Amino acid sequence: MLITELKNKETILSLLEGKVFVIVCHGCREIHFPEHEADALLAELVAGGNVTGSITTDYICNVDNLKLRLQRHAAAIDSADTLLVLSCGVGVQTVAGLYPAKRVIAGCDTYALPGFQGVTPLEYDCRQCGECYLNLTGGICPITACSKSLVNGQCGGAKNGMCEVDPNMECGWERIQRRLAQIGRLDVLKCPVQVRNYATDDDVK
Repeated sequence: MLITELKNKETILSLLEGKVFVIVCHGCREIHFPEHEADALLAELVAGGNVTGSITTDYICNVDNLKLRLQRHAAAIDSADTLLVLSCGVGVQTVAGLYPAKRVIAGCDTYALPGFQGVTPLEYDCRQCGECYLNLTGGICPITACSKSLVNGQCGGAKNGMCEVDPNMECGWERIQRRLAQIGRLDVLKCPVQVRNYATDDDVK
C-alpha cells in the first residue's frame, strides 16, 4: 500500500520547460492518489497554453498497456519538450524508459504504508522514500538502481560499468550519467546533493 501526493505546485512549475504533455495514473488511487489536486493542476497548465495534450489512465507501470494507450497521443508527445508524470516512482521510470530522449518530470512523492504493495510487471522499483530523486537523475532512481542507494554519484568500486556489490548488475550511476547526457542535462550533476531524509524511509527505521 502507498500514499502518492503531489509535490508543491511551485516546485512542479519550476521543473517544466517548453511544451508539456501530462500523464496521470489512477492505478493506485484506491490507496491514495491526489486526484482532485492533479485535476486542478492539469486545468491550470492547460489554461496556461503550454500543454500539448494529456492522458489519465491506470497502471502506467504496465509498459505494454501504456504503449497502446499512448499511441493515439504520439503527435502531442512528439511536440512536447517535457513529459510531466503524476504517479508513483515506478510509473515515472516506466515513462522515462519509453522516452529516453525526453525530459520526464516526477510530479509526486510516494510514501509507503504497511500492507500489500501491488504487482509491478517490470524491473523498476520505487522505494517510496517520500522525496523523489527522479527529477535530479533523469528518471532513473538512485535509491533502487544503486546497490548502495548512493545519491551523490558513483562509488569507487564499480568496474567496467558494473556494480561492485552485484557484478551482474549495471552500475546505476553509469545509467544515470548516460541518461542525463542523452537529454542534455549533465549540468544537473553540478547541483548540490539533496540530502536524504531517512525518517521517511521504512527500510532504515
